Amino acid sequence: MKKNLLIGAFALLGFAASAQTEKGSWVVGGSTTLGFNNVTTKFKSNNVSMDGPKVNSFTITPSAGYFVIDKLSVGLDLGFTSTTTKYDDAKSTNNTFAILPTATYYFTDNTVIKPYLGAGIGYSSITEKEEYRGRTNETTFDGFAWKVKGGFVYFFTPSIAADLGLSYSQFSSKNSGVTTNVNSFGVGVGLSVFFK
Repeated sequence: MKKNLLIGAFALLGFAASAQTEKGSWVVGGSTTLGFNNVTTKFKSNNVSMDGPKVNSFTITPSAGYFVIDKLSVGLDLGFTSTTTKYDDAKSTNNTFAILPTATYYFTDNTVIKPYLGAGIGYSSITEKEEYRGRTNETTFDGFAWKVKGGFVYFFTPSIAADLGLSYSQFSSKNSGVTTNVNSFGVGVGLSVFFK
């Protein structure tokens, strides 16, 4: 009897998870990450210590998607990263914003673990601000961005899943004859909520 109940529970959980990637469902937060970093450097030579640069960074990447057919969602990934570097009297701040329409395909139907692959193409903007002894210089670059991602979601309830994935993105801009390319590779952990 207990064995039949256990098998039934696993079958029900697998069915509930598979229903979440059916046409007409939504996913919010796929690969969403929220991160803070603080790096402090100290130099020491001949018993003399000196502070190096201090770097603070903040990243948030929310996303949402709608399943247009079973296992395929189309949606939007947003991204914002802010990095501030301070050293002596100098301060540098880089803010990056990206908006990417995306498509993500989930490979399996009746499992609690669902591998996925996704891609997106869109717009990105980088603003660089440098401050030194009362002088400020600010530059903004707008351009083209693309991203590929892959990984898997693990459903620990029928509608909430942990998301573990890898991503690679590139930002390209051309301004006054200068071409800027920024390439990023990352590992992300987040939560995804699936609902009808």
